[in-house]
Amino acid sequence: MKAGGDGRGRLGGARLPRGLTGPAAEAELAVARGLGAPALFAIVVSTVGASIYFALGVVAKDALGLTPLVFLIAGGFLIVTMWTYVEGNSLHPERGGASALARYAFNELWSFIAGWAILLDYLIVLSVGAFALSHYLQAFWAPAGESGIEMAITAAAIGFVAWSNIRGGISTGRLNTAARVGFVNLLLAVVLIVAGLVVAYEPGEIVDSIDLGTAPEWDDLVFAAVVATVAVTGIDAASGLAGELRVGRRKLRRFQFASTGVVLFTLVGLSVVALMAVPAVDGSTALGEEFIDAPVLGIPAAYEPVWLSDVLRYSVGAVGSLVLLQAMNVNMLGISRLSYALATHRQIPSALGRLHPTFATPYVTIGIASVAAFVLAIGDVEFLLGLFAFGAMLAFTIAHVSVIVLRFREGDRHVAFRVPLSVRVRGVSLPLPAVGGALFAFAAWVSVVVLHEGASIAGAVWMAAGLLLYVVYRKSQGKTLGGRFVISAEALTESRGVEYQSILVPVFGESIDDDIVGTAGRLAAEGWEEGEGGPMIEALYVIEVPMSLPIDARLPEEAIKTGRTALARAKQVGEEYENVEVATALVRGRAAGATIVDEARRRGVQAIVLGAERPTRMRGGVLLGGRGRARDRVVGEVTQYVVEKAPCRVILTAPPAGEQDARVGVRP
Repeated sequence: MKAGGDGRGRLGGARLPRGLTGPAAEAELAVARGLGAPALFAIVVSTVGASIYFALGVVAKDALGLTPLVFLIAGGFLIVTMWTYVEGNSLHPERGGASALARYAFNELWSFIAGWAILLDYLIVLSVGAFALSHYLQAFWAPAGESGIEMAITAAAIGFVAWSNIRGGISTGRLNTAARVGFVNLLLAVVLIVAGLVVAYEPGEIVDSIDLGTAPEWDDLVFAAVVATVAVTGIDAASGLAGELRVGRRKLRRFQFASTGVVLFTLVGLSVVALMAVPAVDGSTALGEEFIDAPVLGIPAAYEPVWLSDVLRYSVGAVGSLVLLQAMNVNMLGISRLSYALATHRQIPSALGRLHPTFATPYVTIGIASVAAFVLAIGDVEFLLGLFAFGAMLAFTIAHVSVIVLRFREGDRHVAFRVPLSVRVRGVSLPLPAVGGALFAFAAWVSVVVLHEGASIAGAVWMAAGLLLYVVYRKSQGKTLGGRFVISAEALTESRGVEYQSILVPVFGESIDDDIVGTAGRLAAEGWEEGEGGPMIEALYVIEVPMSLPIDARLPEEAIKTGRTALARAKQVGEEYENVEVATALVRGRAAGATIVDEARRRGVQAIVLGAERPTRMRGGVLLGGRGRARDRVVGEVTQYVVEKAPCRVILTAPPAGEQDARVGVRP
């Protein structure tokens, strides 16, 4: 993908990002059309739903009969953290999650620390999810959990997710799929809970197994409570969509209410029936031993009659595998978007954030993350979740403190949502839930450092390596550690050698024509090398002839004059670039879009540089007199047609806001 323009177009409005081409442009169009509260819900539900599939065993092993209470605490922390992220992103709707919040509250160094910590969490959830997926497939094929086959399935799952994210990150279709899988998972949770209450209702099995201080021991209980917060990573992943989301105040409240209900019901409900079906005995439970790699499979295994156990076992195996795969996709998406944000803010080398030339995705980071996730999957699940807790609690501490600081710095700004339960301190409304969340997260992080030596050492090594990379890179660039520096997406785009020896440039006699021809001139000049023929720009002016007239009808002198003037101007601007030659052509056609595509195919050009005309909001468009179905696009009909049908690369340059179209055509 080559870039034309500044790359700062808005998503979700009437402008298309400059420089988007082909599949990348289509992906962005899809994003701009449909991301709202359902997208947030899909991201959160995917991660929360998946966490119970791999965290339940580790939590039950340490918390024993207090497992439901631990998940209730985790659910409460999720609610508080959700409030913090929603307020922070209402103030600064940017990708990056906790990293973006720290950027505005503190500086780029703290932003990097938060981002690097959450990157570790994304990697671990990706790794553990792939590992657990192979064990849930044991419901259908017992050898799936054996060591060699287990690692092959893990590698295949990570490879599929990497390939999927390289070919195109987020889209409304993928989010709708995630939402549907989340709904099926919720339905299965309801069935498991109801069936458990009917066939395995023994609350005494839970209560009688508790001997606080002994079963469970205090340090194990604290560690279990921290690990249970793995579900909270869904909030940071959803926060990464902030720049593209358009969600009103009312829908934000609905999202929070729905997410809270799903979280508490899934985490607490399933843990209750799990402890009744597979109770803790003598300080241990099969959920944390025999079923630790696929704990939810242990729930229906204890149900009777056998047919019910078999049906639910197969259901858990199928749905659990899909949910884990979706969660892996979500976390890879988080890695992709966060690494892009870090690269564009000069926090990691541009080479790590380099974008794919066709799909505009950070394929280098995705590839490195895939390898790292596979290596991590070799490790022990309990160790990995401890390492997860190290990174997560550090990142969430920074996120909560950032929102508190922003209350003091930007408390007078109007935002769509504010954390409730605030008190006035020195004239500033202090959010008590954010204060409590910061204290809880910091205490949890300290507990990991004190109680989990392996995770604390590995976490410290990860953070030290990241800080070393940050410091060395910043110093090599002559940048301060805390200063803010932003580069455009074009700087991350894969550069190539000679690409454009012939470029088709449709012009329309508008003020933006100079920008379009200038973009083509720069691309053509950059692609020329000594000893080669000069690059060619083929400027094209299309006069539309309506169906009511023959295609060879006499053209109005005004239309011909306008076209010739536009072409002469294009030739003048294009040939200002060294070694660039501009050929001009005035052609007639029934529709501008189809004519442009036909001419590109006939001339065999390597690229089309096109000014994206603004869409009409009239039903059926202006030319149809407002008849037909209402349009819902961020570009007009000509641009859409060329992007979809062109035989070569298409480079779009958006017109400035407020500029009107002035297409010239023949009227009967």
